[in-house]
Amino acid sequence: MKNFFSSLFSFLSKPWWVKITTEQPNCIYYFGPFADEAEATQAKPGFIEDLQQEGALKIETSLHNIPEPSELTIEIEDAIPTASMMPVV
Repeated sequence: MKNFFSSLFSFLSKPWWVKITTEQPNCIYYFGPFADEAEATQAKPGFIEDLQQEGALKIETSLHNIPEPSELTIEIEDAIPTASMMPVV
C-alpha cells in the first residue's frame, strides 16, 4: 500500500528541472526531470561542464519545480533588429 501512495504522490507532484540559459548560443535549456531539489542540484555541475566544453558563454542556472516544459531546448532570436531589417523612413 505504501508503494501505491508513493507512486500516486510522484504522479501528482511536479518534477524538478535545471534551467540553464546561455548567451552564446542564445538558448534556454531544461534538464530533468528530477525527483527532488537535491537530485537536481547534484546534477547541475555536469550540465554546466558539458555546455562549457561546447563553448557556451555567460551560463546562468536556476532550479524549477514545474511540469515538463513543452520544449527542452529553446533558441532565442536576437531582439535587436539588424540594419537590413530596419524600416526605411
